[in-house]
Amino acid sequence: MNRKLPPLTWLRAFEASARHLSFTHAAEELNLTQAAVSKQVKLLEHYLREPLFQRKPRSLVLTKAGAAYLPKVRDAFERLAAGTLEVFGNRCSEVLTVRAAASFAVNWLAGRLPDFYRRHPDTPVRLVSSVWSDAFDTERFDLDIQYGTGQWPGFRCHRLTWEEITPLCSPALIGGDRPLKAPRDLGHHVLLHVIGYEEGWAVWLKAAGVGDINPGQGRQFDTSLMAFEIAAQGCGVALGRSSIMACERASGRLVAPFDLKVPIKEAFHLISLGDGSEHPDASIFRDWLLAEAAHAQPGKQA
Repeated sequence: MNRKLPPLTWLRAFEASARHLSFTHAAEELNLTQAAVSKQVKLLEHYLREPLFQRKPRSLVLTKAGAAYLPKVRDAFERLAAGTLEVFGNRCSEVLTVRAAASFAVNWLAGRLPDFYRRHPDTPVRLVSSVWSDAFDTERFDLDIQYGTGQWPGFRCHRLTWEEITPLCSPALIGGDRPLKAPRDLGHHVLLHVIGYEEGWAVWLKAAGVGDINPGQGRQFDTSLMAFEIAAQGCGVALGRSSIMACERASGRLVAPFDLKVPIKEAFHLISLGDGSEHPDASIFRDWLLAEAAHAQPGKQA
């Protein structure tokens, strides 16, 4: 069937103008100039051979034909939107949104993202950092990077890091009034904790053979970034995880007073939908991220 329809841009200009009764406000909504919207409406009127608006000095008034045509146009747009959503999902036109723990986003991901931008210049990504490991909100995020043991039922999960923990402190503490020469010297210093980590000071102190230090004493923070900053100011000793402490050590702000590194089970993981309805660009970012993770962990496999 040969259907003669006016261009969608003309109809969109008409619908917005009719809703606002203003070419100016319609132009603001459509990100066009007022002149462009006015011209598109005039072209539609010429196509239909019927005026749709009465042009008043400061406003628009729908003609009888315009008022009758408006609900038909709106219904068509609503049906088109519903059909698009039904077939392609509600993320087909949105930017791929990735949520990541703040410490991982800053100290691991940020330094590698330029490589992704170079390799995939036409794949936009929105990165959102988080503090707490809230549940994966699939309505807001397409991919999620969380810290834990890998147990996220109902989702695809890929391990990104293999962690070792070791104390970190300001270089000034090494040779200060109470130097850190052996693990037992930690009893003279404030231990810095990050809320949400299950494996922490108790695990490291046990591996170091130190049993007379209270592993719960000290100060607590909601991110490793904050704990690292306080440690760099000489106000305590933080416990660093291998994946996110490299930047701090490379800058010289923090040093490891002891050689002991203790492997732990917790790690950063990439979580994604497993039902085939994910964002069309999700696989591009996931493949790149897993390749970067494999490169950062030679000999390890997810």
